[in-house]
Amino acid sequence: FLIFIWERQLKILLLTFLFLVAAALVRGADAPPNIVFVLIDDMGWTDAQCFGSRVYETPHIDKLASQGMKFTQAYAACNVCSPTRASILTGRSPARLHITDWIPGHVSPKDKMRVPDWTMHLPLEEITLARALKSAGYSSASIGKWHLGGPEFYPDKHGFDINIAGTDKGQPPSYFYPYRIPTLTGGKEGEYITDRLTDEAIAFMEKNKGRPFFIYLAHFAVHTPLQAKKEVIDKYKAKIKPGDLQRNAIYAAMVEGVDDSVGRIAAKLDELKLSDNTILVFFSDNGGLVLNNTTDNSPLRAGKGTGYEGGVRVPMIVRWPGKVRPGSECTVPVISMDFFPTLCEAAGVKPDPARPLDGVSLMPLLTGTGGIQRDALYWHYPHYHPGGATPHSAVRAGDFKLIEYFEDGRLELYNLKDDLSEKENLAAKMPEKAQELHKLLIEYRKAMGAQMPVMK
Repeated sequence: FLIFIWERQLKILLLTFLFLVAAALVRGADAPPNIVFVLIDDMGWTDAQCFGSRVYETPHIDKLASQGMKFTQAYAACNVCSPTRASILTGRSPARLHITDWIPGHVSPKDKMRVPDWTMHLPLEEITLARALKSAGYSSASIGKWHLGGPEFYPDKHGFDINIAGTDKGQPPSYFYPYRIPTLTGGKEGEYITDRLTDEAIAFMEKNKGRPFFIYLAHFAVHTPLQAKKEVIDKYKAKIKPGDLQRNAIYAAMVEGVDDSVGRIAAKLDELKLSDNTILVFFSDNGGLVLNNTTDNSPLRAGKGTGYEGGVRVPMIVRWPGKVRPGSECTVPVISMDFFPTLCEAAGVKPDPARPLDGVSLMPLLTGTGGIQRDALYWHYPHYHPGGATPHSAVRAGDFKLIEYFEDGRLELYNLKDDLSEKENLAAKMPEKAQELHKLLIEYRKAMGAQMPVMK
């Protein structure tokens, strides 16, 4: 009798155990993915080895590309930071948001045109990724640069559970402790901010490993002021040779610091056994800064602040094991507004249909199940930039890109397939194509309610 009772209890325990294991597996299969979005500031299209750099050493970014999908025609929504950041978080065009310049922008008495009265913060009524994902049970952290308004518009007012280091400022007073950032407390002598922000992201992963999380890790690097660890700077001073286009040793050391961060994030995900259910995104908010030989975006023309490819084309990698084919490459043009609908779809969140989005979900591209439906990409920059850019709009449809400059109405047309460096203006040779794209641009500005500059 006792043996019978014992065997029966053993069977019950065994069945219970198997049920719990099966339930855990089902929950694991259905669990929404964690999301880690690593946003670099001012990193140029060719600043990683896997995108063409022959000077900067980026083994961890390169490894990420080998594990996921590299996008070779990815674009920031603007040639400067704040508008692109707003577009990532909301899925909406800077022109629609009226956030069209870095905050607070640049105004000179020598400017021929008066810039519009644009919005210098992310309005609280906007639905951010953090707010949208909260409905699916996500915990969220904004770690690093914010630059979308003062304390009343900080990340914690936009759905993020915590804000670490985010303020209204676009760059840190110092990359070394003491940082003098009111939302980044503690630290120790010699601590480097890129390392510190990575520490904070890792701590958040460890604390929230039992539930889905969204980490918006927005590094200050590689934005000015150019500051890096001395031993790494010395390494590149010895490495850089005469004739190298990318020849700033401090900037090179900052790129390596960002690469180290990516490696540490990936390693921690592996350690916590979270990699298989985590979407890891690598992106830059605009093209590389070319002033004062900071970096070089060749073969792209110009850099940050301009409407040319060097100002808006950026590196982009997405890793999602089991969904994205390792070592794959996507040549379809995509833009920063696409992240919002893509990540919402991945998390099983349906955006409010009454709130128009300007991005499209990239899930068909990521999973290899199809293409995306879109006729053109657009940019609108009714401002002046310290680097020399004047107010303009731009459109890319197929291989052709048109830029309209507002001061004199000049049109520039380029065939990016044949002329990636935008050397030959085809507007006079192909007037019909120029007018076709110009019409698209006018219709776009009207649909967005885009603000325009006016002559003084």
